[in-house]
Amino acid sequence: MTIKGILVTLLAPMSDHIANAGEKLLGNASSIKRRPDGRVYISGQMQRHALFSALDRLNADDEGRGQTYVSNGDGVTNVVETDLRADLGGFLQTSKEPYSGRRTAPVSATPAVALESSTIGRDLLIRLRMVGEAKDQALATREFSQDDRMLMSFFVDVSAVGIRKRFGYENELHVRTEYVRHIDEPERKRRIRLALEATAALTDYANQARNATSGEPQQVLLVFDTRLSRKASRYFKANAPEQRNILAELDARGATYFLGDDTAETGDSTATAYRKALDFLAANTLYDPAPGAAMQTTAAFETSVKPAKSTK
Repeated sequence: MTIKGILVTLLAPMSDHIANAGEKLLGNASSIKRRPDGRVYISGQMQRHALFSALDRLNADDEGRGQTYVSNGDGVTNVVETDLRADLGGFLQTSKEPYSGRRTAPVSATPAVALESSTIGRDLLIRLRMVGEAKDQALATREFSQDDRMLMSFFVDVSAVGIRKRFGYENELHVRTEYVRHIDEPERKRRIRLALEATAALTDYANQARNATSGEPQQVLLVFDTRLSRKASRYFKANAPEQRNILAELDARGATYFLGDDTAETGDSTATAYRKALDFLAANTLYDPAPGAAMQTTAAFETSVKPAKSTK
């Protein structure tokens, strides 16, 4: 099979959490984020933070990492061949005039949303500060959500991993598109493998009073698709007839999927589903939009990209 897109959608239980808040991480909110219907959510920004934190740990332990690393979110490079965040997460460098200063992320994430209406509580926090013999006391309350099953999805556009487009212009008109490859096929597959593994290792959320919060899946659907589609992200909130139709549609176009459920007495667990999915990835072919394209460094790519010519 030639894999064009990979979707991971999962349910993760969270208890007594403020997974989208924190004093030093992405702001300091005293109230948990929730939708008008009462369901709490975790922003896509926090989802990507948790994903790339997991990716960083996995890459550090991977024997084939070479010189690759995951840059900090506040200092992303544009060196796709070594910086995994630059490759999988994209970047925007406004100081650069030509197109080389922007890259759309091949890996995307949805916000995580509770399946049912959430029960919100309040926690009393007391902060003490000693100044000489004087003691200052500050009281604060923070909201937390009691128990949620959080639905989240991640998607990989295989055609863009390790590959960039170079556009040609004449008189400010786009007349051609070329592809530039920054990494070889084994490295492309390694990075996609790490991205899949990271979706099962989400632990770097903001925590209420530093309680452990985990986005590790209780149920998961992993889809290796023959086209770019995110429709299967509806699977766990759909009723039984719609679930059957979603899987039937995947079957009809030759997609392959793996279901895991830690709560079921029969069928695969989430760990088994991930193992089968990773074996399938290793045994199959990634879609290549640029067969035969030459390898090129980011530096060489930048020098070859010129601003569109002006007719004025």
